[in-house]
Amino acid sequence: MSQRRNDPKAQDSSENTDHSEANIRPSIAIRMIRHAESKNNEVYRKARQLFKGGTPEFDADGWNEYVDRCRSADPGISSTGVKQAEMLRDYLVPHLDNQSSHPVRIITSPMRRTMETILPTLQNLKGDAQIIVNGLYFESEGCHIKNQPLPGMNQYEIKEFLSSATASNPPSFVGFDEDPTMGWYSYGTGPETRSQSENRAAAFYTWLCDYLDMQLESHDVDEDLFDAGVTLEEEQNEHEGDKLSPKIRRRRTAVLVGHGDFMSLVLKRIVAGFGHCVENDGVPHRSAFVHFNSEITELEYFGKGRFLLMQSNSVPHLKNDLSLMTGGGLKDGWAYLIPSDRNVLYAEVACKFADEHEKHVMEQVNALKNLYLDNVRKGSLLQRRCSSSEITEDRKETDTSIMGDVDGNAEMIFVVKRGLQVAGSVSFDEEKGIMSHMVVRPSSKGENIEVDLIKAVTKHAVKMNKKEIYAVVSPKNRLFFEEQNFTHVKGRAFDLYRLVINESEQTGTL
Repeated sequence: MSQRRNDPKAQDSSENTDHSEANIRPSIAIRMIRHAESKNNEVYRKARQLFKGGTPEFDADGWNEYVDRCRSADPGISSTGVKQAEMLRDYLVPHLDNQSSHPVRIITSPMRRTMETILPTLQNLKGDAQIIVNGLYFESEGCHIKNQPLPGMNQYEIKEFLSSATASNPPSFVGFDEDPTMGWYSYGTGPETRSQSENRAAAFYTWLCDYLDMQLESHDVDEDLFDAGVTLEEEQNEHEGDKLSPKIRRRRTAVLVGHGDFMSLVLKRIVAGFGHCVENDGVPHRSAFVHFNSEITELEYFGKGRFLLMQSNSVPHLKNDLSLMTGGGLKDGWAYLIPSDRNVLYAEVACKFADEHEKHVMEQVNALKNLYLDNVRKGSLLQRRCSSSEITEDRKETDTSIMGDVDGNAEMIFVVKRGLQVAGSVSFDEEKGIMSHMVVRPSSKGENIEVDLIKAVTKHAVKMNKKEIYAVVSPKNRLFFEEQNFTHVKGRAFDLYRLVINESEQTGTL
C-alpha cells in the first residue's frame, strides 16, 4: 500500500502553518510577452477586410489566393511592429535594469518575429542577459508555406541574427537537433496539427516548471530570490505598482517572448496547475487567452507548478495609442479559436460511483444540485430524498422500507457530458433501485437529457437483474415521468414512482 510523502492530512493541524505569515514564499517574476505585429498579422488583417471574412459574402477563393501569395513561413515584424518593439524597449529596459537582478533570463521562440521584438531591448540593457532559444516555443502550426514545411533558422543563423546584442554572451539552445545546422522545424512534415500543438504545449510547460524550479533551489543563498510580499523598513517608500523606478532589492526575472495562440495553450496549463486536459482531440479548447501584439502578462512562480497570474494582456508601453494596439480584438480572428457547436454539444453518458468520477465532473454535479435541486427552481426533475424527520410516524415504517438510509458515496452517479461540461445528472441507489437528485441545466431543456439519463439508469438496472426501478418525483414533473411509463406508488409520504422493466429491456434489446 503506497503512502503519500509529507501528507499534510497526517500532520497535526496546529503544525499546519500553510497560510501563516511565518512562512517565507520566495518567487521568480515572470513576464510573458507576445511578439510585436508580424507581417503575417498584417496580411490576415487585410485579408479579412478585402474578402469579408466571417460574413455571408466571404470570398474563400480570393482569401486563399491572397494569403498564399502574401504570407511568409517565418515573417519578421511589420512597420507597426517595429514601433511596438521600440516602445516595448523603452518600457522594459528601465524595468529590467532597475528592478531585476542580472543576468535577466530571456526565453524566446526561435521564430524571427519574436527575436525582432526583443532585440531592441537586448541591445539597450545595461546589465547582462542569459538568452535561451527554446525550440518548443514556436507558434502553433509551425513553419510552412502553402502547406509545405520549411526548416526554419538553425543555431548558427540564430546566433548571427542576435549577435548585435549577444556577442559577449551567445544564446543557448533547448529543443533543437544535436546537429546545429538543422533548423528548429526540420522535423516538420507540414503544418503542425492541433493535437501536436497541445502536446508541445504540455512539454514546454513541463520544461518551464523544471527550469524555474532549478532556479529556486538556491533561494537560501541567492539574494535575488526572496519573498517579494514582505516590505522591509528601507522599502517603505517603494510602490509595488511602479514598474520603472529603481528598487532596493532586485528580483530574479524570466522574460518569455512568444506567440498569441501558443501562449494561450501554455497559460491554460499554468492556470490549471497540472490539471489541464484536452477536451476534444484535435479541436481547440472552449476557452482561450487573448493577447495584443507586444502585450505583457505578469506572473509569479513559487515552485512546483505554483503560479500567481498577476496581470494579463497589459500594454502600458503603448501609452493608449490605439493605432498601435493591434492583434487583440475579435476582428483579429481570435473567435476562430472557439470550437464549433458540433464539437462541444456532442453528448455522452458516463456512469460511476461518486468517488470514481473526475473531480471536475463532481464539482459541476454538486453545483447543479445546489443551484437547481429545489422544488421551486427550474432544472429539478426529482425531489431530494426525504429524511426521516420529514416522514410522518405512521408512514415512516413503510416508506423507509423502500428509501432506507443511503450512503451518498455508494450511489451510482449518471452524468450526460458534452466534452468536459456536465449537462445533467441523476443519482441511483443500486441496492434499493431508486433514482433521485435528477438535475438538468435549464439551457439544456428540450434536448432529451432527462430521457437519456432514465434510459441509462434502466440499462444499468437490467445488468443488475432489477425488475423495476423507482423515482422520487416532484409534483410538477409527474406528467413527464408518466410519459416515460412510470406509475405512482400509492400510500407514500412522498411522490414515489415505479417503472416496471419490460421483457425486451431485460433481454438486452433496449
